[in-house]
Amino acid sequence: MISFGLITACKKNNSADELPGQTTEANTLQTPTTNRAELTKDSIFLYAKQTYFWNIGMPSYDGFNPRKYSSNEQVLTALKALPSTGGKDKYSFIDDGTVAGELGGVSGDYGFSVNYDGANILRVKYVYATSPAAVAGLKRGDIITKVNGRTTLRTSQSDIDNINDGVFGSNASVSLTITKADQTVQNLVINRGAYNINPILFSNTYTIGAKKIGYVVFNSFTTNSVPLLDAAFSKFATDGITELVVDLRYNGGGSVATSEAFTNLIAPPAQNGKIMYTTYWTKTMQDKQATILQNQKFYQTTSDGVKRLYSMFDYDYKPIAAAGNQEFFKKRGSLNGISRVYFLVTGGTASASELLINNLKPVMDVKLVGRKTYGKPVGFFSLRIDKNDLYIPQFQTKNQADFGDYFDGMTVDKDIADDLTRDFGDPSESLLAQALNYSATGSFTSFLKENTLSSTSGASRVLIDQTNEKLDHEFKGMVETRKMKLN
Repeated sequence: MISFGLITACKKNNSADELPGQTTEANTLQTPTTNRAELTKDSIFLYAKQTYFWNIGMPSYDGFNPRKYSSNEQVLTALKALPSTGGKDKYSFIDDGTVAGELGGVSGDYGFSVNYDGANILRVKYVYATSPAAVAGLKRGDIITKVNGRTTLRTSQSDIDNINDGVFGSNASVSLTITKADQTVQNLVINRGAYNINPILFSNTYTIGAKKIGYVVFNSFTTNSVPLLDAAFSKFATDGITELVVDLRYNGGGSVATSEAFTNLIAPPAQNGKIMYTTYWTKTMQDKQATILQNQKFYQTTSDGVKRLYSMFDYDYKPIAAAGNQEFFKKRGSLNGISRVYFLVTGGTASASELLINNLKPVMDVKLVGRKTYGKPVGFFSLRIDKNDLYIPQFQTKNQADFGDYFDGMTVDKDIADDLTRDFGDPSESLLAQALNYSATGSFTSFLKENTLSSTSGASRVLIDQTNEKLDHEFKGMVETRKMKLN
């Protein structure tokens, strides 16, 4: 959608070299250049100066001097370390366009991910249907004993590096030795390939006494997933469910618009017309001072059918309904009788997932089972700079109760570790079992918090969780995908 984002940095008297949207501050640079690498570093800083959520108190261009850094990533690391962020920015990143493709529901990787279980054994944590991994027969819970010929015993950092390179790197293929549930051993070679992402990994309805409980595993807020959610919730309505379990344990977020639609599928009809959440953009954007956004251009067809060129500067960023930055509940679908919703979460549950939870907390009974969530109440849209997309937080969302400060994550009602030994939907799987038990009895079971030593591995749960954080490559983001209002 965005066509141009590189800022030319030069002295004011070099006006012939200037590009559209060049800012006054860019003109203060002492050394004119046509070097694209240096211009990209300049642009990263200048976009942050005007649109970064923590831009108040940022240094001047000369004080920061982005060209002194050897890479774009180092520029971004330095921005995240500025005192103005208060150490809160664990979110900004630079991408080659992969995220935009995955947000649209198309991926080009192997289609699976891995974690260590409580016994320190590497297992498959999920597989996308129709992906190369699914075609090869890989399933959640499969034990992986070798990656590209090396064991997965986690005896050193190099073991983790090998897993990261093999499973999450850019290689054309990965070789695995796996042990299936029936104890058969297989050697697989999985080739990277394009596939469509279906983020609903599993759904089912359970009967607990006289109750019907719906369960859906939702793994990513892609822009193409709303029809899939509509179909799942239509089935829940037919089944007559009165409680719902939403499994977001590996869901790092995605589209704001999809999160909003999901909220309206769950929310009670009595909330129709009431505030769902408000978006608070960076003050410079609200005050129409982020002129650098004139460089982020796109075409949009007007109401009279004319295709016009606009820029991201043309949007209204004030936190009011008239500007399109205050959303209201509008019931979606026919499922009207949900009395309680359980969210299954982990430290990988982030952004649009947390937005969904935060939207519903003030308006219905919400229970969280698992581990404290990631903590990302801020979001962004991509800024195209040369051949890359820059993602830096530009807004925060707050719910109907004006709450949105969960930077440290959302605490859970029942603290229990992820259970990789059982498939999604197995009623004995630890997290789902807790939700079903609460539905049946009104309380969680008294399982101790799982951070003690494992009798089988000698590895503490805390150390295993720390290792799994190094294997967490899920996109963490809340991307503004709504059709915003132009000035």
